[in-house]
Amino acid sequence: MALKRYEALAELLAADIRDGRLAAGTRLPSIRKLKQLHGVSPSTVFQAYYRLEYLGLVRAYERSGYFVAGSGQAPLREPEPASRPHLSSAVDINQLVFSVLGAIQDPNILPLGSAFPSPQLFPLPRLARSLATSARFVDPWDTVASLPPGYPALRQQIALRYLGMGMPLAPEQIIITNGALEALNLCLSAVAQPGDLIAIESPGFYAAAQALERLKMKAIEIPVHPQEGVDLLVLERALHEHPVKACWFMTSFQNPMGTTMSDGAKQALVSLLARHGIPLIEDDVYTELYFGNRRPLPAKAYDKEGLVMHCSSFSKCLAPGYRIGWVAPGRFGKEIEQLKLMTTLSASVPAQAAIADYLQTGGYDKHLRKLRQALEAQSSSLNEAIRRHFPDDIRVSRPKGGYFLWVEFPARFDTLQLHRLAAAQGISIAPGPIFSASRQYRNCIRLNFGSPWSADFEQALATLGALIKSLYPG
Repeated sequence: MALKRYEALAELLAADIRDGRLAAGTRLPSIRKLKQLHGVSPSTVFQAYYRLEYLGLVRAYERSGYFVAGSGQAPLREPEPASRPHLSSAVDINQLVFSVLGAIQDPNILPLGSAFPSPQLFPLPRLARSLATSARFVDPWDTVASLPPGYPALRQQIALRYLGMGMPLAPEQIIITNGALEALNLCLSAVAQPGDLIAIESPGFYAAAQALERLKMKAIEIPVHPQEGVDLLVLERALHEHPVKACWFMTSFQNPMGTTMSDGAKQALVSLLARHGIPLIEDDVYTELYFGNRRPLPAKAYDKEGLVMHCSSFSKCLAPGYRIGWVAPGRFGKEIEQLKLMTTLSASVPAQAAIADYLQTGGYDKHLRKLRQALEAQSSSLNEAIRRHFPDDIRVSRPKGGYFLWVEFPARFDTLQLHRLAAAQGISIAPGPIFSASRQYRNCIRLNFGSPWSADFEQALATLGALIKSLYPG
């Protein structure tokens, strides 16, 4: 769908703000100036500024004009990139992760440490209608026929979305799973055995390290650059020096840093792994949550050898709790389908049918546009609260999608202690060590901006800032 003129103008300015070309506190051009520069009407300029204001990117000041949101100070610095891999002979992370998640899951705690966006952001009543409608018309034989690889109508809808990205995949090339996490675990089991060495991100999604621990595999942690994603030079060196069996990476809006690899970097990653014959398990659950108007392509788009297993789900963008994910498995489809059959047989057929019905009739793309706008506005609110309440010497990532920020404190700061103190105040955070198989990043936290901003969140950031300052070294 073509952008309206005000949307195109707003996106042009938003891109400059997101990329730092327009710094916090910068005064934006006047209505008359933008009208002359872009040959648009004053109404178009006003609508563009109203959109940017809604997203939290600009603020209007009476008789002064529009300014980039912020205090006028220099942008917060980004986290320092790591440069060395870390080799683990065995992974031992489960107990730490479980102890942290136990506090995060308390429904009475403010969810800055949550791994999920707020259910308020999803069209759950509309999905319920799809569930009721589709359940009446599901052929009883579908409950048997939809064992792996999954419900045909849903696979068809997912294939259409791949086609919309310029990636023609047949429905037969898609396997439905119980969420993306099952897809990722099935992929890992399909290509590796106990004792094998797997390359994962550092910092990275803790479930990857947990899967390696469960399957008695070893990890080599590849550092993630805050702007560029997985460090390809470090990865290439690791592939030459170690018997890496597979890679498990998140290439867009990475959890926990929020970084996205460029198209060129994704293409280079796929080419590097193809030269070594190494499979890539691509975790792409946040891909629909981009800010702006361009969805990033997955690494799978550059896969010519069938070595990329592309995993995603509807849990983060449409239907939390329905637990419907999928994998486009490349050359490993037979192995993954057999593993699915030997473990959980099938994802819920009514849930699959409900999502298929919604994708056909429910306005999915309209919902996604509203969701992205809400997340971008919430990201801006969290950034501003961090600037107001946290010390000046921190570093903060700058995601262009998803709903996570990564905050880095001075080297001696202890975020596990901060986690305990914050939990006692009814606030959850996700401390850095759970994002590393070797428990690095003790001076970092992940924060979630997936909930509508409110006075409660503002107060939580103020409380958190006070706790941080009380723990500061020296």
